[in-house]
Amino acid sequence: MGSLNFTSMPLKIPLSKLQHSKIYHPLYSKPPFFLPTSQTCTFSSNNAVILRFTVSCKLKTSKDDTQSTRKKKKEDEKIIVLPESDEAPSLSEKGTTGKNNGAPVNPQKMRSKSMQFGFLKGFSRRVLTILSNLPLALAEMFAVAALMALGTVIDQGEAPDFYFQKYPEDNPVLGFFTWRWVLTLGFDHMFSSPVFLGTLALLGASLMACTYTTQIPLVKVARRWSFLYSAEAIQKQEYGDALPRASIKDLGVILAGAGYEVFLKGPSLYAFKGLAGRIAPIGVHLALLLVMAGGTLSATGSFRGSVTVPQGLNFVVGDVLGPSGFLSTPSEAFNTEVHVNRFSMDYYDSGEVSQFHTDLSLLDLNGKEVMRKTISVNDPLRYGGITIYQTDWSFSALQILKDDEGPFNLAMAPLKINGDKKLYGTFLPVGDANSPNVKGISMLARDLQSVVLYDQQGKFVGVRRPNSKLPIEVDGIKIVIVDAIGSTGLELKTDPGVPIVYAGFGALMLTTCISFLSHAQIWALQDGTTVVIGGKTNRAKAEFPEEMNLLLDRVPEIVESSSSSKQSDVVSG
Repeated sequence: MGSLNFTSMPLKIPLSKLQHSKIYHPLYSKPPFFLPTSQTCTFSSNNAVILRFTVSCKLKTSKDDTQSTRKKKKEDEKIIVLPESDEAPSLSEKGTTGKNNGAPVNPQKMRSKSMQFGFLKGFSRRVLTILSNLPLALAEMFAVAALMALGTVIDQGEAPDFYFQKYPEDNPVLGFFTWRWVLTLGFDHMFSSPVFLGTLALLGASLMACTYTTQIPLVKVARRWSFLYSAEAIQKQEYGDALPRASIKDLGVILAGAGYEVFLKGPSLYAFKGLAGRIAPIGVHLALLLVMAGGTLSATGSFRGSVTVPQGLNFVVGDVLGPSGFLSTPSEAFNTEVHVNRFSMDYYDSGEVSQFHTDLSLLDLNGKEVMRKTISVNDPLRYGGITIYQTDWSFSALQILKDDEGPFNLAMAPLKINGDKKLYGTFLPVGDANSPNVKGISMLARDLQSVVLYDQQGKFVGVRRPNSKLPIEVDGIKIVIVDAIGSTGLELKTDPGVPIVYAGFGALMLTTCISFLSHAQIWALQDGTTVVIGGKTNRAKAEFPEEMNLLLDRVPEIVESSSSSKQSDVVSG
């Protein structure tokens, strides 16, 4: 009988194998057993070979097993394994038999239809190619911007006489621009003119053509499972590396955990992430189309109007609003009546006007109040799609007592209006009002807080504040300023394109940010025990190699285990 002596070396043997072998140890003589952290045991086979070794084990709880199993299962579920032949079956070509379901087919007619279809297809393709041309799209954008800038320079919505005087033919602007250009091309209502709307429609067509011919195909290519089966082709990518002892499945698990979409097909792997960065340009184009569609709807489907209403009077919304385009359609809210309850103003310490307010009540057809609000500048009223803005003010009338008689309302007329510098005046006749040389007392006011009085000779008499109840005597007449009645300047409009424009700008900001996301692609090939890896990205090209190095460092290395131990000494008996 011979014997073999083994060198002292640590060995790791699964517990399942140990449980089916004979182990001689003073404490563990019968399976099943639980090994402590470290014990020296003796293993005996039928050939009387004795092996002494040290067994180290770690106690694993069911909780640890469950967590590790769930984590690995979750990462494995992210990997899509494709069959070896996943190519789409090619369509079989049908031969021309001269019959179709038993009915005879005219070859000449089929040839004619084929030629017509080919012509239409070729024509549409040429049109799309022209519209999706980048220089043409840029020219359209500059044209739209130029027309918008021209619309801010030329006064909009004025009467023809205004343009006759401002752009006369005898003194044209820039040597050629006269009122004929303005009225013929519709530049007096630029944003609803055929020139502006046509340029905008052409730009929209270019955006849609570019989306159809360029952006959508790019997304389709990005989503395609483009496997590479050559190590040389993989290493020609922007980033290339090789793992000498690794498994492509382990690499797939690591990539799936890093957020990649992973596809396996035999020895090949394809992974990508950041597909939203490829889809975002389509969203940018759609957002621009939304903005243009909303602007077009605003220009052609809105109602606008302005009115100056004295305090205490009413007006009907439909009487003020006028259509701005051929798509303008009135609503039921146009029958609403607006009552001006009160108009008031706030002042700075210097006496200048700081803010003005209008208390409005909205009444239905039965005279019932449906809404009430005090509006001010930058705080409008909105009801039924109609927006009422506070834009201006005026002096309507001066209420006075004359020798304790009255009150009388004296209409105030604007004497000078220069921006915010306004001056209003009225006249109280003294004596015979029908006389050709009638004289009287003059009253002037810059705002609603003070009134200046002059006698019949035009001499200054004094200043009184409305509601002060302090009388003043002018030419023997006692006058009391009871109240200053103001008029509110309101602007009304309906604009159905505003929500669309806001949605378009919101989508434009979101999709523009998303478009900066990197779209990364990775290819790998199992070549024996070596995994060849390559990848590329459209953005963040400096950070991509660092990310790849970190991911590849996490791929476990495969260690080959020998089936038999190396003999150190053999003794024959």
